[in-house]
Amino acid sequence: MTDPAAFRLATRPDRTAVAAMLARAFASDPAMAWLFPNPAARARKLPALFALLFDMDAVHGMRLVSLGGEAATLWRAPGHAETPMREMLRFAPAMLATFGLALPRALALSDAIDRHMPREPFWYLHIAGCDPAHQGKGLGRAAVRAGLERIEASGVPQYLETATEANLGFYQALGFRVTQDWRVGTDGPRFWSLRRDAI
Repeated sequence: MTDPAAFRLATRPDRTAVAAMLARAFASDPAMAWLFPNPAARARKLPALFALLFDMDAVHGMRLVSLGGEAATLWRAPGHAETPMREMLRFAPAMLATFGLALPRALALSDAIDRHMPREPFWYLHIAGCDPAHQGKGLGRAAVRAGLERIEASGVPQYLETATEANLGFYQALGFRVTQDWRVGTDGPRFWSLRRDAI
């Protein structure tokens, strides 16, 4: 199993490579497929989307990447899981350029995610991904563990949501448990909320 110590904080120079890797990791994710139904358009749009999320998690988050860039996690600190309106406005031009006609769906997705978050303080595992070419080597598990080891002393629980049912066993093996099962609107993707109690 890959050592969680083989991860470091991601910085601005990592932005393009991390975004491209996450785009590959989420190419068949149900939520991404709902946002961008056309596979060719999705392949074009996802690197810009993950570059935007990488930027948004810079100030109040923790961005970790493996030493070889094969896996990464983006975390948001307690009290900063939801994006405040001033941040939304600051990133509005980039959001419009990234989503285009998919912006209404993106806003509906963001609103649904916010509505299902816990009310108490928590560390939010915003994004976790491993390059498909390197899956099955323990890098994804090590990426999440690297974050958990850094935040466990905070004494607050950890939370995430996933639209991929196959991920549930992966996260449950790391100590998370399913707390909710919900859908975006009437035709949107199904999500599972998972929580890991503070140790």
